[in-house]
Formats: sequence, C-alpha cells, structure tokens
Amino acid sequence: MEFPDQPSQSPSPVPEPDNSCPDSPELPLTMTASAILSDLPKDASTALASAGSFAPDEKVLIRFKAVGSAPALSQDVCKITAARRFEEVVRYLRRKLRCKDTDSVFLYVNSAFAPSLDEVVGNLHKCFKNGNDQLIVAYSMTPAFG
Repeated sequence: MEFPDQPSQSPSPVPEPDNSCPDSPELPLTMTASAILSDLPKDASTALASAGSFAPDEKVLIRFKAVGSAPALSQDVCKITAARRFEEVVRYLRRKLRCKDTDSVFLYVNSAFAPSLDEVVGNLHKCFKNGNDQLIVAYSMTPAFG
C-alpha cells in the first residue's frame, strides 16, 4: 500500500556485522556493567567492616520522652548495650511503666519513626543520636506522629 504524499523509498540494506574482532562479547555491555571492581576503596572497606559490629561492653545512652498522656519516668535516661535489639528497649520501658500485657506502648525515634523490633540499638544510635550523644525515644500510650 502506497501513500501518495510520501515518496516511495527503497529500504536501505542491513549493515553486515563486523567480524574483525572475534574476542568481543556477543551482547553489548553498558559502561556500568563493563566496569568490575576487583576490590573496594579503603574507606568503603573500612566502613563496611565496622558496620553493625560493636564491642561487647559498648553502651549507648537513651533518653525517653513522654508524649501526650503517657506517664513520665522518674529516671528518663538509661544505658543499654549497643548490640541489643530495639525490642529490649521496649521491654525495659514497659517494665518501668508497669504496663499490663494488654496495654499498648508506641515508641518513636526522634519523634519521627517507629523502628522495627529487630533493629540494632547501636545502629540507631549511630544514625540518629543528638548533640549530647543520646538516642531520643519518644513514647506514648496511643499512636502518635502519623
């Protein structure tokens, strides 16, 4: 079928593949896929080696802040081993508040997000500590902060 407003063109011939380089890969590679690192830079290797590892006796400071109608603690700062999981912080707070098994307690880091229970406290401290080297944990008896 021909269109009157377009001139008829004969298809251009398909170029033949260049076989002069037999060692080239069959599929073309992108620049990012073709660059393979044999090893990481020293600073990246050091950072990855030390990530998530804490000395057995390393402790971090946690400051608890009551939100809304939650009862205030008489001692709002505690030390916990950095390698512990966040569920230990929840257990400690529930014990200090004398919560029943049916009571709910909601914890938020920096009044912004609720970390998962299996998050390592030392990692949270490294990322979200304040200027006084304390991890701020806000707590409430009802959901807060979104």
